[in-house]
Amino acid sequence: MNTVKHLNDSSSLPSPKKPYRFWTNPSLAAVFLASLLATYLDLFFVGKHIYRFPLRPMPTIFSINIVFTLVVLPVLVFAFLRVMDQVNKWGKLGLIVFISLLMPILEKLTEVFGWFDHTENWSHLYTFFGYLLFLTIIYSFYTWMAIRKG
Repeated sequence: MNTVKHLNDSSSLPSPKKPYRFWTNPSLAAVFLASLLATYLDLFFVGKHIYRFPLRPMPTIFSINIVFTLVVLPVLVFAFLRVMDQVNKWGKLGLIVFISLLMPILEKLTEVFGWFDHTENWSHLYTFFGYLLFLTIIYSFYTWMAIRKG
């Protein structure tokens, strides 16, 4: 690979290296992390037979619901980050707790529709604490990226 070097007697300034734009956008990086984490967590729990997705696209290929982890969750995380930018410190805490409380209710709803099934020893309290931790990690990563971007 050939590299063009700046001439010493040139009056123009060398162009600064530009970082890859995807990683400089905190929202996109956080959405990517959320999708990646959700996919691996689903693969782990499905592999351990803790829960399963009876109705999912391409069931012979994927053991998880890829529509949720690759489409629905990224859209919801992006909206979550936008709302988090609009509220104060207590609003952020309240929003994370509210969404975490809402998720076990939505989980029960997905069970009724037949989209989700779990073992008998599964507690919906696990879902609450899981989403509480998940949303806290995603928002912490988002704020870290925003500070790092400067």
